[in-house]
Amino acid sequence: MKTFLKNFLAVFLVLLVVAGILGLTRANQDKKPETVDVAKLVQEINAGTVKKVTVQGDTLTAEMKDANAKSQEVKKEAGESFGDVMKNYGVSDVARAGVAVEIKDESSWKFWAMNLLPAIVPLVIIMVFLYFMTRSVQGGNNKAMGFGQSNPKQFDPENKNRKTFADVAGAKEAKQELEEIVDFLKDPKKFSDMGAKIPKGVLLMGSPGTGKTLMARAVAGEAGVPFFHMSGSEFVEMFVGVGASRVRDLFAKAKKAAPAIIFIDEIDAVGRRRGTGLGGGHDEREQTLNQILVEMDGFETNIGIIIMAATNRPDVLDPALLRPGRFDRRVTIDMPDIKDREEILKIHAKGKPLDENVSLSKLAQRTPGFSGADLDNLLNEAAILAVRRGKKTVGESEVLESVEKVLLGPERKNRVTSERDKKMTAYHEAGHAVVGHFMPHCDPIRKVSVISRGSAGGYTLHMPESDKHYQTVSQFKDMLAMMMGGYVVEKLIFGDEMLSTGPSSDLRNATKTARAMVMHYGMSSKLGPRTFGEHEEMIFLGKEIHEQRDYSDETARQIDAEIKELVEQAEKRAREVVLAQKEKMEALVAELMIKETVEQEDVLRILGERPQV
Repeated sequence: MKTFLKNFLAVFLVLLVVAGILGLTRANQDKKPETVDVAKLVQEINAGTVKKVTVQGDTLTAEMKDANAKSQEVKKEAGESFGDVMKNYGVSDVARAGVAVEIKDESSWKFWAMNLLPAIVPLVIIMVFLYFMTRSVQGGNNKAMGFGQSNPKQFDPENKNRKTFADVAGAKEAKQELEEIVDFLKDPKKFSDMGAKIPKGVLLMGSPGTGKTLMARAVAGEAGVPFFHMSGSEFVEMFVGVGASRVRDLFAKAKKAAPAIIFIDEIDAVGRRRGTGLGGGHDEREQTLNQILVEMDGFETNIGIIIMAATNRPDVLDPALLRPGRFDRRVTIDMPDIKDREEILKIHAKGKPLDENVSLSKLAQRTPGFSGADLDNLLNEAAILAVRRGKKTVGESEVLESVEKVLLGPERKNRVTSERDKKMTAYHEAGHAVVGHFMPHCDPIRKVSVISRGSAGGYTLHMPESDKHYQTVSQFKDMLAMMMGGYVVEKLIFGDEMLSTGPSSDLRNATKTARAMVMHYGMSSKLGPRTFGEHEEMIFLGKEIHEQRDYSDETARQIDAEIKELVEQAEKRAREVVLAQKEKMEALVAELMIKETVEQEDVLRILGERPQV
């Protein structure tokens, strides 16, 4: 109500002022003389209706005898007197004698304005132009002088939106490691009295989306100290020396605010291994890295400053960064397990009206391998889908569909598919489902669909019942057989001549898996328990070479032969399962042609119980 009264009063005052201005303007317009020509004035003087004429400069103002008549204003030629005007226009002496004439001096400000303005205005324009030009040049100089300064994002410890460990779900071991950092920042004397030195640098390692940056902000929030955040790529510029200058400036700002935390995200952008022979010692990235090394552990000690960094590529970092005295504590943030996923889902579910039938524990079971960022994206996609469908709450159908969207991409129901292509896709996906269902070491089949998602024409969704940390030879071989299921069914049903491009991604994944078994995991009975190829990164001409060959040509031929044998064995096993369960496969294909999507319950109804391990 108070706001309404204030707004009403403001509007009323504005309207009152406008009305007053308009009234004064109109009054002035009513009093303003009428502008006429000389002939008209002469006519009025001859008619005897003019009472008085006032002469001021080149302006003649005639006041009429009739009080209701408006005054008249005439412009005469410069240097011509009123008498000359009257004489030239033939005004009689009698008529002129009946008019009172008043001579007024021209106002001084008009005189000076008419004489000085033509010279002053161009001068003022030039001075204003020069002023703005000078300001722009000074701004450019200031930018040039501040080019080597860092511009870190600084988070105030008193900020209401600061993060704490309560905002980070899971990662219990990582929290325990970082609690010591918090204790040191809160009470450094407790450690110094014991003669203990807190680690200078903490390197957070983990896969993308596991919450490394969030964990660093939580440490700053728990400790209540200033937090300086920069990305590794923000140091490097096209000019040599700028990166090193920004590193010095960043540490200087942190020293003034000590105790403080410096956090460098994606440090591998500047911390890659030196001495590759590319770029030389004057490479800008290497100079920036050298300055970071000096600031972390040089002649000058940085008391009260803890450097935190995050990377998902710790294998490419320079060894000098990882030695004691620099990043001497490394905290690994793993992918969340089922309990951690449930806690993360509870945090991201805040503010989202979930339906009663949505179980976060079941959702955690359906999302193995999901990172914290994936789970956040999942619930966000579910909320968007609920809004799109006009619902007031987020239901189980939206949540489960979002799982598939995050894994496989958006559903493309409007894609035009012929009946023949749909049938081929149904047989292809049914082949994957049947082989995966009857292979005891494969994950359970959750859904089979012929609806296109992402780049796939159809999909067979299989997920484990619990988290897996190791893969066995039996699991790899059963997975290979399932990958070959679609290829086998297409050859069996449509023949070699009608084999499509559909199984190409399956063949590529099967070859990749078999190669990993032989070369990386030592799972070849013929080649023995050893690995092949040194996996050191080197960048040349913009390409990354991940493997350096450390075996002979003869061994390479044996590796190829072993990979081929694994894939062919998988094809043979898949063919045996498909032939033995052909009737059930046909029933699943018929269901897919009608419903397009078959859920786990219907898969079990059609194919029966799975064989036990």
